[in-house]
Order: sequence, then C-alpha cells, then structure tokens
Amino acid sequence: MKILEDAYELRNKKINKIELLKQEQKALDFWNNFENICKNPYENLSEVHEKHLLKCFGIYDKGDANSFTIRIRIPFGQLTPTQAKKFAQTSKTYGKSCVDLTTRGQIEFRNLKLHELPTVLKELESVGITTFQTAGDNFRGVITSPLDGYSKTSLISCETLFNDIQDVFLKNEDYIGTLPRKFNTGILGDSVNDCNIYGHDCAFVLASKDEELGFNLYLGGKVGVQARAVNLFVKPQDVKAVFKTIVDLFKKYGFRDNRNKNRMAYFLDEISTQEFEKAIIKASNLDLKSAGSLLVKDEYKIDETSTIKLKNNKTAIYFSIPAGIFSAEDLDELSDLMQNSNSVLRLTHEQSFFIITDDENIDLIKSSSIYKKYDSFHNIYFNNQIACAGTNECSFGVIQNKADAIEMALYLNTHIPISDAKIRMYWSACPKGCGVHGVADIGFEGAKAKDENGNSCDGVKIFIGGKATNSILEARQLSKAIPISKAQEVVKELLHIYKTQKLKNESFENFDSRVLSSLPIEEIQKRVGL
Repeated sequence: MKILEDAYELRNKKINKIELLKQEQKALDFWNNFENICKNPYENLSEVHEKHLLKCFGIYDKGDANSFTIRIRIPFGQLTPTQAKKFAQTSKTYGKSCVDLTTRGQIEFRNLKLHELPTVLKELESVGITTFQTAGDNFRGVITSPLDGYSKTSLISCETLFNDIQDVFLKNEDYIGTLPRKFNTGILGDSVNDCNIYGHDCAFVLASKDEELGFNLYLGGKVGVQARAVNLFVKPQDVKAVFKTIVDLFKKYGFRDNRNKNRMAYFLDEISTQEFEKAIIKASNLDLKSAGSLLVKDEYKIDETSTIKLKNNKTAIYFSIPAGIFSAEDLDELSDLMQNSNSVLRLTHEQSFFIITDDENIDLIKSSSIYKKYDSFHNIYFNNQIACAGTNECSFGVIQNKADAIEMALYLNTHIPISDAKIRMYWSACPKGCGVHGVADIGFEGAKAKDENGNSCDGVKIFIGGKATNSILEARQLSKAIPISKAQEVVKELLHIYKTQKLKNESFENFDSRVLSSLPIEEIQKRVGL
C-alpha cells in the first residue's frame, strides 16, 4: 500500500472547494431536513447545498426555483407497468410531461419546482424507485445488459450480482457524497457488449478461467476513454467483495485536489494498474487468479423486425427513441400496453428501450400506436444514437445537440437510406464527452465553427472508428470543427462509402476494422469532401 499512500500524500496537500463543502454538513443530515429547506429555499439553500448536497440525492439546481431536474436510479434499467404508470403520472403532474432517457439506462425529470420535490420523491419511492446518489461524487446507476438473463448469449445472469453491488453503497451513509469523484460501474454476463461495458471506472466483463465462468476486471474507463485490463479473474461469488475493496481503496487513497483529474483513471495513471491490482489482492484477502479468457466478443444488431429472440419463448421488441426524448403521455400509453401484455421495460445505454414479452404477445405490441410511433425500422439512424443534454439543459453545452442529432438522422435517412446496417452515432455537446462520442462508430463533439462567410456558428468535430467490442482502440479524429450543415454532407459521403463497399449485414464497426482503419486519415478526408 506504500505507493498508494505516497500518491495520496502528494496529491492531497491542498484539497478542492467541493471537498471543503463536504466537511460542512453530512449528506443524511441535510436529507433529514430537506422538507423544511424546500419550504423556504431562498433562506435555506446555500452553496454547499447547490454544489454538493442536492446532487447527493440526484437533484440538479438549474438556477431557478421552478426548474429543478432529478435523475432517477432505475435498477437494472427495468421498469414494471406499475412503476411506468407512476412515472407517467408524476411527470404529468409536476414535470411538464418531460421524460428524458439517459446513457446509463436511467431517467431524468425536468422543470420541477423546488417546493414540490419532497412530494415528487415520495411518489417515486412509493413504487421502489429512488434518486439517491445519482449525481455529484457518488455511484451512478450500475450498467448491465438490457437483455441480461433473457438473452440466448447471457451466460451469467447478473441480477443478483447487480443487487450485491448496489447494496454496498445505496443509501449507505458512508458512501453518500464521500467519494473523490463520481464512480461508474458495469457488469456484463453476456457475450454481446450491448452496454458499453468498457466505459466505466469499474467493469466486470464475462470471461472463463479453468472451465469456470466469471469476470475479468477492467478499471479506469471514463467518457470517451475505455477501461484498462486488470490481470484478475473474479468469480461470481467474489464480485461484491472485490467491488467493495476497489471503492474503499479509491475512497481512502483517491485524489481530492484537482477535480478535473480525480477520477479513477488518473489515480491509476499515478500508481499504475499493477500496483492497484496488488492492493486489491491484499485488501480483499481473496485468492484471486490471473485474468481468464475474455468471452465478450460480439455486438448486437436490431434487424428489420425490431425484435431479438430470447430464451424461454420470450422476445425483446426494440423501441427507438430519438435522442432519448420521451414524454409522460407516451410512457402512460406504454404502461397500459405493458400491463395488457404482461411485459417489462428494459432501458438501454443508447437512450432507448426494449419491451420483453412472451412470444404470443408480439402481435399485440406491434399493432399498438406507441410501437408504430417508435418502430426502429422507420429510420435506422435513430437505432444506435446517443445525444447528451446540450445547451438547453447544460451550462457546458456548446450546441443544442439533441436537436442536431435528430436533424442529422432525418437528413441521412432522406439522402442515404440503409436497411441492413448498424451505425452507432453518439453526440456530445462539448469536450466533456457525456455523449461518449469517443467510442462511437461516428462521433460528434460540439464546437464553434466558421460558416462560409467567416461567421461563428454551431459546429462539430467528427470522430470515426470507436469500438464497442474492444477496450483498447479509440476513435480517430476525422475533422476539425465544421458547421453542422457541412457535417451532414461529410457523414453522407462517409456512409456512401460504407453502403457501397460493406458486406451483407456488416456493421459500421466491422467495416471500419476491415476497410477504413487501414486507410490514412487524409485519404478518408479527401473522399468525404474535407
């Protein structure tokens, strides 16, 4: 532990402002007085509340007592009909019917009034849903496959392990707002990577060792940067202990100085992955073996039927939600459909969802108006799309983003329609990369550009070649900042190359590996008009 201790001493001689705020009041003490605070917000809300304590409970202060946002933790990304109905009713009553789907299989409500928040949060808790620890320096929603336990390629059902991980920190006073920085976690027991498994601070990834199934450990992922392999194989029964060991080491020795460099990735840069591996073994007191054979090698694809056949006579039906923008009215209709078909909803990291149902209910669901509205075959460019909040909701945003992503998909569907394809287009409104554009097939980073007259306008930098099935390769920058209208033309030409040269049913990711990655970036730029 000496190296961890030395790094801690070196990097924590002067802690940042948020760490000082954490010392002013315990998070649960604030929570226990939350109703009183909401009654007189202008008298009771201080900087410590706005910058730290509210976020510990998933609440974002947007600078107006009538425009708060809450991020809701959806365990397993799963909603029952009862929960969906409650969400719809709550959003209609308090949140102007706004329902945003996030990149961690969670949901955000916007336009909330501060004095109504205690009531809103109680409504959600009444159906087993909480906002605890979904923002700030906390554990964000744990990610797993939206088809976990159902998919034919699901070799380890992770629901119990998911709950074990969440039990470590959720509503545990020792872990509410006490981490050096936010902490993202994923666990995948499927050979198909349908949850960006390598993009987390801590990830357990399906593997085998000595004919036993378990997980290889990956650490240090963050927006646009894939996690690095740790030479450890974790048996299912050891997942909880290993996870707790990792977060306790991070909590104890992690950096609390420069908030821009306090994530797990920077900690590993300082001490090395090998030293942290040694610390895990020593602190956990477990007999952990070296990493096994990685079994996650595939990617999923939504075909023209919008369905994936599952185990036990069940089917997953895909609903493609443009830029994750949903509504309470849609959710209300969907909850009735779920109830009538005895189905559940599973959210995806690409801001859409599956309805999982018995095979006999497929026709019932597909004949519904809500399915016809969001049928994934209408426009394949919406199928694997991510777009973070943008300027409408985020002070860091450079471009609108969600509207830009939707406009791009509509433009491409008009000018270069493709059916047998999978193209992951991820949009980040600024360099912070919350839209994980760095791991997309085609990624967009919001920026200011110059139009043909030399005037400033909304633009993007374009990246290509991010990988869902590989934790090492990163996207390559295709363009500097260009106007969004120009970006549409460039992507159209790029997809023309893909459409005319790809193999049958070949995804853009595989096409990039087979064709584009071997070309100099200058050659691609020339061919797409840059």
